Amino acid sequence: MTKLLVIGLDCATPQLVFDSWLDELPNLKSLVESGIHGKLRSTVPPITVPAWTAMMTSQDPGMLGFYGFRNRKSYGYDDLYFANANYVKAKTVWNHLSRNRMSSLVFGVPQTYPPKPLNGVLVACFLTPNKDVQYTYPDEIKAELDKAADGDYIIDVDDFRTDDKQKLLESIYVMSRRRFKAFRHFLTKGNYDFAMMVEMGIDRIHHGFWRYFDEAHRLYEPGNPFENSIKDYYKDIDREIGETLKVISPDTSVMVVSDHGAKTMMGAICINEWFQQEGYLTLKEKPSKVMSLKMNMIDWSKTKVWGEGGYYSRIFFNVKGREPEGVIPQEQYEDFRNEIIRKLEAMKDENGKLINNKVFKPEDVYKECNNVPPDLILYPGNLDWRSAGSVGTGTIHIYENDTGPDDANHAEDGIFIWKIPGKKWDNKGNNYSIYDIAPSILKYFGLDIPQEMVGKPII
Repeated sequence: MTKLLVIGLDCATPQLVFDSWLDELPNLKSLVESGIHGKLRSTVPPITVPAWTAMMTSQDPGMLGFYGFRNRKSYGYDDLYFANANYVKAKTVWNHLSRNRMSSLVFGVPQTYPPKPLNGVLVACFLTPNKDVQYTYPDEIKAELDKAADGDYIIDVDDFRTDDKQKLLESIYVMSRRRFKAFRHFLTKGNYDFAMMVEMGIDRIHHGFWRYFDEAHRLYEPGNPFENSIKDYYKDIDREIGETLKVISPDTSVMVVSDHGAKTMMGAICINEWFQQEGYLTLKEKPSKVMSLKMNMIDWSKTKVWGEGGYYSRIFFNVKGREPEGVIPQEQYEDFRNEIIRKLEAMKDENGKLINNKVFKPEDVYKECNNVPPDLILYPGNLDWRSAGSVGTGTIHIYENDTGPDDANHAEDGIFIWKIPGKKWDNKGNNYSIYDIAPSILKYFGLDIPQEMVGKPII
């Protein structure tokens, strides 16, 4: 079997790539026209962690045992952890390839920090805290990585939630160009069966600049200086993809994927303000200003529910015998959960219109629920809104993100393109699952597909 190159574009969005700008993205268009393409349905929730790991293991977040970036380690109130690679127990695609003596180049794939050994080379992801730690495998390639990236490989832009848009824009370009350049250096130097890189720049530019191009965004202003920023950046990424395609052999298969898409963010639902208003959450003292909800601010004897902020919300219950100061009797848990779902689904905007919240019970969307799942998962306004975890806002609805400027929310569908030279595709649908990627890659290489993988091979 010939080699496979996977280019991951975090947050690349089907309505932009396929519907709006494809004619101006010649390299992606060439791949689309010579292979198959379509939307790639993400995980619940559609967020970088756990989506990329779900893609590379074909296991859902419940099976993986982490449900977002931050997770509860226990039912204690403050026992949260960031789900880095230390918590990934499932076998990734490159683990399977290594066991079959195939080599891999893995570059910037989320949730690969800290790096683990493989048959090949790995450069860890944006979860790397700084470049003083070991973030490559083998460790010795760090100097070569910097040299290949014009002297300074950039793991991620410093702060994509900033008002300094010009600086952010320049930083995203520098990061992306250096990453692609360094990736091509290692790709041409080695002889890898499987090579994969993930570029984070599209995610960062969506969150930083969506208001400037989307006429549906409430803050859009025609003729603003950043109106073409996202489109121009997509064109630059397409050019980088073209340069990368030039250095691979003609018979190399090429796949382009994203972990989720993006959409306009209408505003944020202050979920903990709402729980207070509904009588489910009580604070010891009324906040004097807007602040993050800290667990020591909560009067647990009078609190049944609290929620986390983010592009979605994880909602947790204070259950007697489960949480340290739980109040919800366990025999009433399910009835109470259904009560909260009904009320969340009835939530309205400031004009009295239903905002179309979607609420999930983890056991309904995952094959199994390992570690500590949230009691409920909320998509505010079906992801038209995000969740703000702060308290002291004095309102349920806000129109600026509580953790810094942010214009876009995540959407459930990413992109999928696959070209296999010489292959003629049968009639294929144009909607695929993120869980189908790992079994498709294993089948491409002629390897058995483990039973624990929940997806199906596309080929």
